[in-house]
Amino acid sequence: MGNSERFKLIPSVYAFFIQDGKILLSRRFQTEFEDGNYGLPAGHADGRETFREALQREVREEVGILIDLNNAELILTMHRWCGDHERVDFFFRVERWDGEAQNKEPDKCDDISWFPLEQLPVNTIPYIRKAINCYLQGESYCEFDWGR
Repeated sequence: MGNSERFKLIPSVYAFFIQDGKILLSRRFQTEFEDGNYGLPAGHADGRETFREALQREVREEVGILIDLNNAELILTMHRWCGDHERVDFFFRVERWDGEAQNKEPDKCDDISWFPLEQLPVNTIPYIRKAINCYLQGESYCEFDWGR
């Protein structure tokens, strides 16, 4: 490869909080990305932290829930095309947690609600809907928006 720079991907982590057949979703607000649409508690890995540590940090920052790293199970990896770059998304199911979900970032989120897994809001972010469908179908890897 010579002295060319290696290809890079942006890693993101997402939490599936599922309770009584419902999943916790948050509606994005004033973020300049998918505003008005529902997504999962999520964020980017900052580097020098494991993906589970990134998940633990993001979940605490966004919805005030405390999770044990050992209770975060990787359930889906998504390789996603974003128009001009690629991302790899890691979706974790969290079975046990401490605290009740609350909106800790009202400047970026204007609703946090539980929705039936089989009846997601129409305004669910498309790749999040795909991830939830993969989970329901037992898939552990998928690709999104490669439309070549």
